[in-house]
Amino acid sequence: MKILLPLLVLAFGFAAAWGLVAYKPPLQRQESRAEPPRVNVIIVQPQTLRLDVRSQGVVTPRTEIDLVAEVAGKLVKLHPNFASGGFFAQNEILAAIDARDYDVAIAQTEARIAEAKRLLASEEAQTEQAKSEWQALGEGKPSPLALHEPQLAEARAKLKAAEADLAKARLQRSRCELRSPFAGRVRDKRVGLGQAISAGEKLARIYSTDAALVRLPLAADQLSFLDLPLDNRQPEAGPKVILSADFSGRLRHWEGRIIRTEGALDEATGLLHAVAEVREPYAQQKGQPPLLAGLFVQAEIEGIAQPDLYVLPQSAVNATQEALLVDAAGRLHIRRLDVLRQEPERILVKGGLQPGDQVVTGGISMPVEGMAVRVEETLGLRLEAGGKK
Repeated sequence: MKILLPLLVLAFGFAAAWGLVAYKPPLQRQESRAEPPRVNVIIVQPQTLRLDVRSQGVVTPRTEIDLVAEVAGKLVKLHPNFASGGFFAQNEILAAIDARDYDVAIAQTEARIAEAKRLLASEEAQTEQAKSEWQALGEGKPSPLALHEPQLAEARAKLKAAEADLAKARLQRSRCELRSPFAGRVRDKRVGLGQAISAGEKLARIYSTDAALVRLPLAADQLSFLDLPLDNRQPEAGPKVILSADFSGRLRHWEGRIIRTEGALDEATGLLHAVAEVREPYAQQKGQPPLLAGLFVQAEIEGIAQPDLYVLPQSAVNATQEALLVDAAGRLHIRRLDVLRQEPERILVKGGLQPGDQVVTGGISMPVEGMAVRVEETLGLRLEAGGKK
């Protein structure tokens, strides 16, 4: 039994194994199917957008000059607001120089004129007398000296010179009062009351307050978006510009207009500078601070309306300006786009798309031309930041 029982167990095991192999059910073959990748798409439609252009610059006055004394003397009067930051109106006296020496010069010149007139009258009388005597007693043609003609010309010249000296003395006297050529503000005061100054000395730096200017650099590719007055013949026809700056802890805005472009490109940068003007930058407006000279501002220049533009998110276009499109059969296609402008939140396309195209915005990392995809989400897109429809 010790030998027979193990043999029976082995025989039974071989028989069971042979039965499982001989009578196993047939296997059914099934082909594995790869799941098409899912993609997010948007349906694009053409739009008409106004493409504004952004720039920046520093505010400067329209007119800024040095107030210079034309005569010497002591300062005897200053405008009450003759200090840094002080305002003044047009034709106000900003500074006055002691004019007594110039009044004396006027009086002396007037005396010379009176004397020259007396001498001229005397010479005229002597000339008439000489003509009468020659007609009565003389023979032949008289000489100019005999008729007192040189003496008369000298007297007339002296009178004319004295009158010129009087005009000069009065001009010097008028220069003792330094008047403002425009309504403006004092940037820098350099003298004080009672100070003796010389001719040509700078008393202050002043600037006008009727308008503020901002030079805005523009690249060559930005010019196609703007209607700029390149010939500068109609400054009032330039595009509107909105200036903004962080002032007193808040973002402030001022409205102006492009009035001209400069005559040449900057040789160092290749940029063209447009000049924006803001009227009455110091006008008192509720809640609006003045547009101070020297303030750094951001500018948004009103652009030209551009038709038939397609707006895509940044994720829809790769670095080589290509996009992925899905056709009606769910097949993927790679298409080159004609990109007009790239912005922080969107890309503007002017060519390479048709109305109703499905553009992939995400969901695929290794695109292959013609591969099958599944549309996960379909959205319409109308991004208008940075431009108005």
